[in-house]
Amino acid sequence: MLRRIDLSGEIAGYPVRALRGLMPRPELDVNAALAQIQPLMDDIAHRGKAAVVEAVERFDGVRLEHLRVPESAIKAAVEGLAPELRRAYLTSIERVRAAHEAQRLPDVVSEVAPGGTVTERYLPVGRVGLYAPGGLAVLASSVIMNAVPAQIAGVESIALSTPAQKTNGGLPDQGILAVAGLLGVDEVYAVGGPAAVAMFTYGAVAEDGTVECEPVDMITGPGNVYVTAAKRAVRGLVGTDAEAGTTEIAIIADAGADPVHVAVDLISQAEHDPAAASVLITDSAALADAVDAELERRAPQARHADRVLTALKGEQSGTILVADVDEAVAVADAYAAEHLEVQTANAREVALRVRNAGAIFVGAYSPVSLGDYCAGSNHVLPTGGCARHSAGLSVHTFLRAVHVIDYSREALEAVAADVVVFAESEDLPSHGEAVSARFAP
Repeated sequence: MLRRIDLSGEIAGYPVRALRGLMPRPELDVNAALAQIQPLMDDIAHRGKAAVVEAVERFDGVRLEHLRVPESAIKAAVEGLAPELRRAYLTSIERVRAAHEAQRLPDVVSEVAPGGTVTERYLPVGRVGLYAPGGLAVLASSVIMNAVPAQIAGVESIALSTPAQKTNGGLPDQGILAVAGLLGVDEVYAVGGPAAVAMFTYGAVAEDGTVECEPVDMITGPGNVYVTAAKRAVRGLVGTDAEAGTTEIAIIADAGADPVHVAVDLISQAEHDPAAASVLITDSAALADAVDAELERRAPQARHADRVLTALKGEQSGTILVADVDEAVAVADAYAAEHLEVQTANAREVALRVRNAGAIFVGAYSPVSLGDYCAGSNHVLPTGGCARHSAGLSVHTFLRAVHVIDYSREALEAVAADVVVFAESEDLPSHGEAVSARFAP
């Protein structure tokens, strides 16, 4: 079922960059997608609401009169929740809130010299645009993962965008609207894909001058490769989170792992999208064979069998054979998975050796799907190898560290000569004079 890449005993012979090049990756990369969506982004930047309306009609088959969802629709979605689904939503909210409350950061004051302090303050961004996918997989859970950290960080203005659903009268998914209502997010837009990213970046102004959506300072949330490309296109104009594109899972498993657990976890992420990546890293050919057998049996029976089978058989998925756990860790670091499971002997010890992953799930009873909903962790995570340098969504995402410098006359005088010498060495004498002039007779 999964194509195999046999690197057993060869890992040490590859430089890090070369090893990364051997990892399974999707054929369509973000830069290729960027070239495709850039005309749409430019159109929305220039024509505002009219271009957004046309994009929604083209991609989602819905002609919108207003981009914003009425508050009455949000209220109705909350009221219409089945009791068991309401309980599941509230459990997720409670656990995500508990885990993220611990991420709050106090101001830190450092006295660097008598009378001289530097205070690091952590201030929230003013306005954020959150994105929740609504294509093949409609993710109400992503509303929780985006909104709760933003609220804890103290963001004052929170907007949410998610695709219009033709089957729901042009409104977004009822579950997404219900979760927004439970969280108190009432600014919701029925706009999906790159159009949502452009709308949040440039705002949406109607031809009569009416502002339907104000621009934001930051955009966060997962999406497919086109949403990821759109966020890359506007980076610098607005803040963005790590590139959270089409989902991926990697599993380090040894001969003692249960092939059923491994197989169902690989399938669980493959059902997101035909481009989803499912990767097994193992030192046991026997386990790889057993997992393949389980995949052959289970994948055709999945509700979304077509996309599952496409994902599992794609270039982005595969089994990587290694010699031992040391090589498995090296491969995992090279791959830098969005989700990494460790199903080995001494799983926690192995997990703590991994440096590059969006989130790490330890042992047989911590599947990725737990993290998707109710673990308390965040499921908006870096993909495509970005876990080498970026972290998943958190309260920190929405905070900016601002230094407040407070020196007394005496403290400045004590360091004045050093500033002047430093400034002269860089041929910036006015920098030095800005200090020395304060002490001129």
